[in-house]
Amino acid sequence: MNLSDYCSHDATGLADLVRRGEVSARELTEAARAAHEKVDPEINAVVEFYADAETVSGPEEGAFVGVPFLRKDIGSTEAGRLQECGSRLMKGNVAKADSYYTARAKGAGLRYAGRSAVPEFAFAGFTETLLEGVTRNPWSLDRSAGGSSGGAAAAVAAGVVPMAHASDGGGSIRIPAGWCGLVGLNPSRGRVSGGPDNQDSLFGLAREFVVCRTVRDMAAALDVFAGPEPGDPFIIARPERPYLEELQRPTGKLRVGLARTAWGRVPIAADVLAVLDETAALLAAMGHEIEEIAPPADPEDIMVGVMGGFNLGLADMPALARSLNRPLDATTMEPVLLKLTEQTLAMSPAEIVNIFEVMRKIRHDVAIATQRFDILLTPTTPVTAPEHGRFATTREDLTAAEFSEGDTTLFTFLGTFNATGQPSVSLPLGLDGNGMPIGIQVVGRFADEATLVRVARDLEDARPWSALRAPVHAAR
Repeated sequence: MNLSDYCSHDATGLADLVRRGEVSARELTEAARAAHEKVDPEINAVVEFYADAETVSGPEEGAFVGVPFLRKDIGSTEAGRLQECGSRLMKGNVAKADSYYTARAKGAGLRYAGRSAVPEFAFAGFTETLLEGVTRNPWSLDRSAGGSSGGAAAAVAAGVVPMAHASDGGGSIRIPAGWCGLVGLNPSRGRVSGGPDNQDSLFGLAREFVVCRTVRDMAAALDVFAGPEPGDPFIIARPERPYLEELQRPTGKLRVGLARTAWGRVPIAADVLAVLDETAALLAAMGHEIEEIAPPADPEDIMVGVMGGFNLGLADMPALARSLNRPLDATTMEPVLLKLTEQTLAMSPAEIVNIFEVMRKIRHDVAIATQRFDILLTPTTPVTAPEHGRFATTREDLTAAEFSEGDTTLFTFLGTFNATGQPSVSLPLGLDGNGMPIGIQVVGRFADEATLVRVARDLEDARPWSALRAPVHAAR
């Protein structure tokens, strides 16, 4: 299989070829390696392509049988493989067991081929680390691929793999999906298990899923990964039917809340607003009812609740360093992470309690403000991919407060729904004047991924994006 053939298929299409005997799993992994060798020197998205990837075995059946797959270097674990979390503190760390997510992935026939780059401990929307360097956007190498699933998104956008593991605690699936021109769903809280070790990751803010190129891959992946596991704290209503079946069902008439004004301090760029309006007009032409909405939550609450919840995840860093017999200092952690850790450890009990109270308030405020709508339509981010370094954790000049405020205000449309637990998907519905992808976010009611699948299908049919290809791409 040559690279042009390999890159012309999504994950579902490649699996169909394997089932029909037209290509083998080994040949697909060989193609993935060739794609990696061609593009990764430019984008630096893959921190490890397994030396033995071609010999990784798997079942002969499954939704994604034989399809090569990259694991984000944090979160879901793979037994016997490195997991370094983008940090010098974790250098050489080997996972002891497969997570539930990994077990489901392998059971569906996915063949793990390597690890994708992340910012240190997934704490930024820019994938830049002292350990692995800068991950670059295949659409423009001087622009960020986003984070924290930046390596995953850059690899998929450049054709290394058709789909990759990703996770999202404040926008970390949707940011890189939006900036790299991909489909990026953050499922409802509790839809995909983070177990057995991270079932309440970041106090319920974070979820695991994938970045991919097509809505049918998104639906098929939901069918693979959705479902409770032992010990899960969030058990939500199961879907009425497989998500792939939703692709064949009518959408019906929906009430759409349209967010045309900034939800934070960063104004919506003109090109982004234009694509948002075009998308709203498309939905109106399909028969849906559109109504503009004001910000449903205080942007300052988002910074306190979401970023505060994130920062609480740093409270165990001293214990982690001790368990690794390593110091917790500038030799093992990046400047901003050290400052955030110190800030977190200095918090009073009252300040910690306030973070959870603010998250409760966000959930209440958003529910009241949006209860009459079936879906919300927002920009994924108010701007397209910015230059590298804007809010990287490697910057010595950034204070903890400057990083938290800057990083959060770019992503206020996103972190809101980590707090509420609602499902939301970024779709690649346009390009700006410089040819950079513009992501538009569709938000569903809690536990209603089915409506998002149908709406995403409608928008993909109306504005097909499969022909869009980044300038740095394995098939070029």
